Amino acid sequence: MLEIKDISKQFNSGKRKVLALNNINLSVEKSEFVLVKGESGSGKTTLLFIMGGMLNPSSGDVIVQGENIITLSEKERGKYRANQIGFVFQSYHLLPYLNVFENIMLPNELADSKVDKEDVYKIVRELGIEDRLYHKPSQLSAGEKQRVALARALVLNPSLILADEPTGNLDEKNTIEVMKHLKAFQQKGGTVIMVTHGNLADSYATRIINLHKGVLVSE
Repeated sequence: MLEIKDISKQFNSGKRKVLALNNINLSVEKSEFVLVKGESGSGKTTLLFIMGGMLNPSSGDVIVQGENIITLSEKERGKYRANQIGFVFQSYHLLPYLNVFENIMLPNELADSKVDKEDVYKIVRELGIEDRLYHKPSQLSAGEKQRVALARALVLNPSLILADEPTGNLDEKNTIEVMKHLKAFQQKGGTVIMVTHGNLADSYATRIINLHKGVLVSE
């Protein structure tokens, strides 16, 4: 489904050049649940953002379902993200002036396919946030915010979820809740690639890869 070929990423930091990723090669099959682990600064989030078409590598290719997304225009890449990927971030990325329902429906504005409201109600019932639909993010707990972010990622039935430390701000109970829903998505045929540094998610993964200073060191 997704293939990373010879990906490197270099950043300029003043007069210094920092090699964040060094010749990464990785293949992810459909319906896998892959954890990307490593200490802070190992390149985990950089790799995830390149997979999602949000950051260009310095060199290499990202092949998703046979298409090299690195060669796409910004407009085409935006369409790719809207139609193929659900994103879940540690800091939720909810718009504070929109209520829960409006936040969940945001991907509907960009994607080619449109979601039925009944599908939204089904997802929020499964996530246990149906009684929060007309609350603003400031009225939600951390666990509720992350479930709203997860609902937004799921609403267009993407083929791939990219999750960047989605449980980093959650307690153990809410971490387990979020992981259960990501696992359910994978068991229904979706693919999950999740960046994390803890161990609570290990038992949900089908594969764990480790990065160290921008190098893939083990699986």
